[in-house]
Amino acid sequence: MYDICCIGHITLDKVITNRGEKHMAGGTSFYFSNALRNMDVNYCLVTALAASEIRFVEELRAMGTEVIALPSKHTVYFENNYADSLDHRTQRVLQTADPFSVDELRNVNADIFHLGPLLADDIPLALIKELGGRARISLDVQGYLRKVEDKQVQAVDWEEKKEALQYVEIVKADESELQVLTATNSVRRGAEMLAEWGVKEVVITFNSKGSLVYANNIFYDIPAFVPAVETDATGCGDTYMAGYLYQRVKGASVQDAGEFGAAMASLKIESSGPFTGTKEAVLLQMEKSKTYNTTIN
Repeated sequence: MYDICCIGHITLDKVITNRGEKHMAGGTSFYFSNALRNMDVNYCLVTALAASEIRFVEELRAMGTEVIALPSKHTVYFENNYADSLDHRTQRVLQTADPFSVDELRNVNADIFHLGPLLADDIPLALIKELGGRARISLDVQGYLRKVEDKQVQAVDWEEKKEALQYVEIVKADESELQVLTATNSVRRGAEMLAEWGVKEVVITFNSKGSLVYANNIFYDIPAFVPAVETDATGCGDTYMAGYLYQRVKGASVQDAGEFGAAMASLKIESSGPFTGTKEAVLLQMEKSKTYNTTIN
């Protein structure tokens, strides 16, 4: 039995910023797993990738992360372009991987399963239902809102959302994803709608402007922590959720978990690649300057 198990594809990533172009491993599962590397939590990653990229799994294992690697014909290949601003990216999907199945996860048990689909077909509704019947489910909803046309990623609604979210306890979305999901421009009303559909904790991120968590009919205003330098925002949301869920599984309050996740994400943005720091480094960051966004409606 794991405290947290993340399910998602490790990807090949091409990251383009105004500082240049880099090629690296990526995906929700990769950034999430690295962020928990040095935390005192019983953790496992379930991923699927081609044999040609198995080195990504071997590197995680060498660093102490337990990984269940399932075979796939291809590895997901993303191009993330932040050339204009680290708060905004455009994406292309150059290659996709095989989806996860109920049978593959039947013997994996955890307190919390964090689902990190990158595309709508990655994690089918049947798997959400099966996992939701025996554990708490956390979901980064972004993959269900992506449609690939001519390698370009387009924002679309998730047709199965109301049926699926009955089995999901925690949902993470950014402001634009929430708008697509709920068809409302009001962040607070959108969060309330997700709660009406069954979600117990709604986590909404605003990049450098902070985040908002809605739980038990209460809105928690989470500050943004100011990084020393802004280098690469890829994986910041995944890092945030790693910190948030780590603290929640340890019994922390929503507010404290949100602030820990936000501080963790601000450290990640200071360099390319995943966050691999310590709990102590995050706590030190939490003592530094932070800014609240008071304009969320």
